[in-house]
Amino acid sequence: MSHALKTRERLTEVRYEIRGELARRARELEAQGRTLIKLNIGNPGAFGFRAPDHLQRAIADRIHETDPYTHQQGLPAAREALAAHYRRRGAPHATPERVFVGNGVSELIDLSLRALLNPGDEVLVPSPDYPLWTAATILNDGCPVHYTCRPEDGFLPDPDELERLVTPRTRAIVVINPNNPTGAVYPRALLERIVAIAAKHRLLLMSDEIYDEVLYDGAAFQPLAPLAGDVPCLSFGGLSKVYRACGWRIGWALLSGDPLAIGDYHHAMDLLGALRLCANVPGQFAIDAALSGSATIHELTSPGGRLYEARRAVVDGVAASRHLSMVTPMGALYGYPQVIGAAAAGFDDQAFALEMLESEGVLIVPGTSFNMRDRDHFRVTLLPQPDVLREVFARIERVLDRRADAASAPTSQVA
Repeated sequence: MSHALKTRERLTEVRYEIRGELARRARELEAQGRTLIKLNIGNPGAFGFRAPDHLQRAIADRIHETDPYTHQQGLPAAREALAAHYRRRGAPHATPERVFVGNGVSELIDLSLRALLNPGDEVLVPSPDYPLWTAATILNDGCPVHYTCRPEDGFLPDPDELERLVTPRTRAIVVINPNNPTGAVYPRALLERIVAIAAKHRLLLMSDEIYDEVLYDGAAFQPLAPLAGDVPCLSFGGLSKVYRACGWRIGWALLSGDPLAIGDYHHAMDLLGALRLCANVPGQFAIDAALSGSATIHELTSPGGRLYEARRAVVDGVAASRHLSMVTPMGALYGYPQVIGAAAAGFDDQAFALEMLESEGVLIVPGTSFNMRDRDHFRVTLLPQPDVLREVFARIERVLDRRADAASAPTSQVA
């Protein structure tokens, strides 16, 4: 008689609905011949975007050099280019030795938390968050403690509320700026307050800046490391979003701060990097080209650019709706609408997402998938063509109309 293999118990605490049950149901429907509009993943290449030509040439020209493993922290030339990039931004102590190249930011998030946490240690994570941060904290035996970012505050956190969550077990504060899923871009004064909290309580700052140049309507990105100074800070970036090269799996992290404070942690990160040998080598040859070449993302995020016009389609779709409200995203690749009014009565974001998939052929992500308590939000990506997004919001309105009508219908009385 066979016995089912037991799996790790903490996996039951992990959710990643971006690629979860709804996505699996979508594949089943596609196998049945359904044509779907899939808005669940921020994957530019799946929507016709291409990595810039000069990045592709940089890899092609050096492909003959990519057979061996490289240093566990990354190619020396790539790390020098990254250190120079962060020095231009004002980061202190930005040297190649403090740069780690990984198989995407996702791998580096996992490694950085594994290097930091002992069982029961706490990490302050925004709510809503990119759910890998919560999942990676759990899977590295830590406890995510969510600080709330409310729509009425533009999805910006209250630093006083954040500080009240600090306990003797707190080890780090996670900042996602520009934010996925909300599109919030953090002002300098708020970031300075968060740095002061980290300094006071001797916490590591972990700043997810993967969307640092995906900005709209003059929004300004403020990197965290220059404000952090001697406070230990990990700044994460990569090629996936700004450079539309998700499949290349190239991310990086700069460890800044007082050398005495970060020494042991640096060694821990280096050890974990060595255990996985190295990051994808071909993609690393594109790093210098990306950082020194033209900023092609700006053509897409300026008025008339594809991302800008897609964002406009989402903003207009929400504005025209009887049932939706949204904090206008100022950065990143997503809209995060909220259901309001009669349609919000008894609203369940998971049930709504399933109905959108089954009846309208649209795959969205429920808001609670981003570790948000309220069940009245959902996320869409801005990557499709604007006309596609206009059609999506027409379908969303159709479903919400039905829900609002059902909520408003008088209930029959039984004598």
